[in-house]
Amino acid sequence: MAAGEGAHFFAAYGCHNRALVPALRTPSRYNLLMAVRITTGQTALTTLALVAIVWAQDAHKPTAPPPPTAVTVPASIDHGRVMIDVDLPLADGSMLRVKGWVNDGNPDLYLSQRVAKLAGVELACAGDICSGKPPSQIGIGGMEIPLSAVNQASVSQAQSPQKVDSAASGLAAGMAGEISIPSTVLRHYDVLIDYPGRKFTIGEPGTIHFKGIGSKIQVDENGLIGVSSKIENKTYRLALDTGSSFSFLARGLFDTLAATHPDWPRMTGAVGPANMQGANEEVTWKLMRIDRLQFGPVYLTDVAVASLAKDSFLFSSGRAGMAAAGLIGANSLMNYRIGLDYAHSTVYFDIGRTFNFPDFDVIGLILRSEHDGSFAVAGVADFDGKSSLPGVQAGDQLVAVDGIPVAGSTLGQVWSMLEGLPGQERRLTITRAGKEMAVAATVRHFLAEAEQSDAPKRKSR
Repeated sequence: MAAGEGAHFFAAYGCHNRALVPALRTPSRYNLLMAVRITTGQTALTTLALVAIVWAQDAHKPTAPPPPTAVTVPASIDHGRVMIDVDLPLADGSMLRVKGWVNDGNPDLYLSQRVAKLAGVELACAGDICSGKPPSQIGIGGMEIPLSAVNQASVSQAQSPQKVDSAASGLAAGMAGEISIPSTVLRHYDVLIDYPGRKFTIGEPGTIHFKGIGSKIQVDENGLIGVSSKIENKTYRLALDTGSSFSFLARGLFDTLAATHPDWPRMTGAVGPANMQGANEEVTWKLMRIDRLQFGPVYLTDVAVASLAKDSFLFSSGRAGMAAAGLIGANSLMNYRIGLDYAHSTVYFDIGRTFNFPDFDVIGLILRSEHDGSFAVAGVADFDGKSSLPGVQAGDQLVAVDGIPVAGSTLGQVWSMLEGLPGQERRLTITRAGKEMAVAATVRHFLAEAEQSDAPKRKSR
């Protein structure tokens, strides 16, 4: 009630006690009691009128809704990686919305240089890797997610200076995300990754009603997940890592299976979904398609995997000492809704579709994402014993696909341009030593799916 309204009230009700005015300007129950005390001895009508007015004003006060205990947000799948919008508090008190990478296979929190700078993270650097105290929390769909489980955030300094302050800087070359959401944070929640529906759900323990087939898992202190699995009727522990775009087996197991099943399709060179970033070793990676694999309660068929040296594998997925013979990444799980009930050490697999999208109908390039947003050719895969792109060589730069420039794209976006139906052509614009040339490239059906045992075998590539 404004001062003028108070005067009108006094005139209407014949009350001239000006001591009431401060109480009426702040309509609360405390002030109501003060007003009643002040008006002792005045008419009952005046007191009842005060009660009615103040209580009516209190009744119209908006009540803040309680914070959500579970939220579902849209997700994009970029080269198998789950990306969602994340709200990040900045040093100046404002909020910044950035892309977050859901990475349940890594306990470490990563920030882009831009985000670290805006969030006021003080960094200590050793070479190209810096670290500092992470922000206190992030927001997902209006739900606050504390980052107290993370001791430090890591930031890569290996970026071109002109991209540091750009949202395109990303966590790594060829990636859109500017912050990772690691297993150390996710393990305190219920999590649902809906690949077919392109959605991500996170909630307090017990808030998500999981569907599908459940199976007990091993969850270590960092939230990394091990799943009891079978290949060729032998039991192995395989890690679940939806943060990885591809699946891997330790080299010893890979070589044993390859020797036992010479009919299983295989190839050399990380093309398509196996081309994770373009490190030098990706050119020589051995790939194979396993015809059947039991992963917890579900049976996966035609599972494409890559071989990694034991030491490299343990470094990438066994950070907390969880012994594992390999990991199952996003390429094998695209048909499922994956529910992670960390509190009860249970994973749920809910089938969302049965159609298997072609995963290796691509151009035979192995690309390296550069920090300036460009893409270099790291190598070219063979097809039927000869180069699939004889006019292209390592060190060339991929400039455009069918006339569409690739600079500044993510690696996943570039690969979406390079896939198609076998036999289709893609026009590549390539530069070599500053000279531009056009190359006609044919989409090949690499790593042909394994046939069932009662059917004729396809020729391996």
